[in-house]
Amino acid sequence: MLAHGRARLITRTTTWGRNAHTVRANQEDSRWPGWELVVGIEVHAQIKSRRKLFSESLASDLGSTPNTNVSAFDAAFPGTLPHLNPKCVELGVRTAVALNAEVQRKSAFDRKHYFYADLPSGYQITQQYAPIARNGRLRLEKGDITVRIKQVQLEQDTGKSTFLPRNRITAIDLNRAGVGLMEIVSEPDMRSPEEAGSYVRALQALLRSVGSSDGNMEQGSLRCDVNVSVNRTGRPLGTRCEIKNLNSVKNMMVAITCEAFRQIALLGRGVPVTQETRGFDEEKAETYSLRSKEDAPDYRYMPDPNIPPLFLRKEYIDAIRKDMPELPAATRSRLLAQGLSQRDVEVLMDVDSGREVGYDGELGRGAVAYFDEVSKGRDSKAAVNWITHELLGQLAFRHETFTENPISVEQMGDLIDLVQRGTVTGTSGKSILRHILSTRTTDLPSKIAEDLELVAVSGDGTSLEKWCQDAIAALPEEAAVVRRGNVKVVNKIMGHVMKASRGTAKAQDVRAMLLKLLQS
Repeated sequence: MLAHGRARLITRTTTWGRNAHTVRANQEDSRWPGWELVVGIEVHAQIKSRRKLFSESLASDLGSTPNTNVSAFDAAFPGTLPHLNPKCVELGVRTAVALNAEVQRKSAFDRKHYFYADLPSGYQITQQYAPIARNGRLRLEKGDITVRIKQVQLEQDTGKSTFLPRNRITAIDLNRAGVGLMEIVSEPDMRSPEEAGSYVRALQALLRSVGSSDGNMEQGSLRCDVNVSVNRTGRPLGTRCEIKNLNSVKNMMVAITCEAFRQIALLGRGVPVTQETRGFDEEKAETYSLRSKEDAPDYRYMPDPNIPPLFLRKEYIDAIRKDMPELPAATRSRLLAQGLSQRDVEVLMDVDSGREVGYDGELGRGAVAYFDEVSKGRDSKAAVNWITHELLGQLAFRHETFTENPISVEQMGDLIDLVQRGTVTGTSGKSILRHILSTRTTDLPSKIAEDLELVAVSGDGTSLEKWCQDAIAALPEEAAVVRRGNVKVVNKIMGHVMKASRGTAKAQDVRAMLLKLLQS
């Protein structure tokens, strides 16, 4: 039995706590002049572990058959007991370290009581009062803003309810019930919808970088509850309303904007804002009331008698800290130090943030790792240009993501080497890249260049001279203009040669040969 103090009940206040927000100089927002917006976010991130938080059941994918990964404990059968998944604890500590939070040597689990059909036990196991970590921070690149993290807590996810209108029933799927979550609670440090969006995107990238969650909002593995209030500039903080279960950054930003306008309109008419929980209607672009303060449930928190306190040794925390993967801020600094432009770094980081995340801390291989391997022993700028401009451009044209990229590190490296050495032209290199993407061949570009006769033609070769003579004969008027001294027109004749050579002729050699033939 846990040795806890007297029973604790959840308390709700009508305004943000005193000194709850960072002291920041007010920046007037043209959308609501004279008003200040205050935003705090609770993020629920699904832990990427093969097993659930307190049972041996497998964590389910979206395509899993309903109610196939459910243990007796998940379904709340009497007499079943929880067994803590150590991998979930490890990934929770990883996340806390990445957020510069204070990992608690002792934490404990509570029962949060409420009654939904998709919560069989009638309570959720969480860490409301003794979380695994406190007092973290996350720096946002845009605006150089730091958002404080109040706490990180481990908890269970619920099942999923789906209303079937034809049968007029609600179907319950318990595959998700008991899956491990991290609830990451920020302080109310954000002052605009855009800052809130930057915060969630930065948190997604951080979770993926440490392998603790895939942060996929579209699939429901990351959900946001947003607390919003407004107040006159320089006046005390206003009454906050919570908007529940926002499943995309775009929707979250729109919801915050709509709620800000709603509260400002109320206060402008002299009507006080009532603290309540609200939902968001995407089609109408407006929030709506779910339950008022008076109707809010009393969760009746109590220590879970079946789970002893969680004690973490200092050596355990230090070992996780020592083996931490590279975090996004460190990656950005390293890439900039390699001479990459800010734009190229942002493109790589943006693509990398969408990488796949393996189970139980297995790190996914994204665009940055691909660039690191390709650029070894090569010019970094050449490597990033081929990846961000040519490869990503062609994948986007084909409506494919980087995870579907069929070009191996060896193939990309060989292609860059061929172009850098002048074995093939840049135009031929692009043709080879398109060929690999279209055919999914595993051949090296050097072999493809031979097979497709794309090896560059030498500057003094007879083929080049013949192509140039044919181009001059095909474009007599342009040739005459060049002979009269207007060398700019030679570019049009060059285009004819490049087309005839299928890109195997080097542009500088073509230009030199044409001028030699036309000016001799």
